Amino acid sequence: MTTKIERRIKIKYRVRNKISGTAERPRMSVFRSNKQIYVQVIDDLSGKTLAAASSLGMETMPKKAQAAKVGELIAKKAQEAGITTVVFDRNGYLYHGRVKEVADAARNGGLKF
Repeated sequence: MTTKIERRIKIKYRVRNKISGTAERPRMSVFRSNKQIYVQVIDDLSGKTLAAASSLGMETMPKKAQAAKVGELIAKKAQEAGITTVVFDRNGYLYHGRVKEVADAARNGGLKF
């Protein structure tokens, strides 16, 4: 029997076999812990992080509001770096709750995926 974490990692690798970030269309990866949420825009060909945002310092807000704020931040930082389209990598998490909030806020901020 597999644990929740093992199941998520299995899904993560299955998804990562299909998607990869390029310089023109980088990968937007989401990581969520119990307390924080982190987002990176990654160019997998060069192995570099082009933009990043996290919910560190937003502990007074509810978690979903934190996720929406992080989505807006990453959209703004990506556009400053000249990125308009990304590939969304939910990192094995269900597209629900905080992960969905990040994606919706990034879309409203101007990113296309």
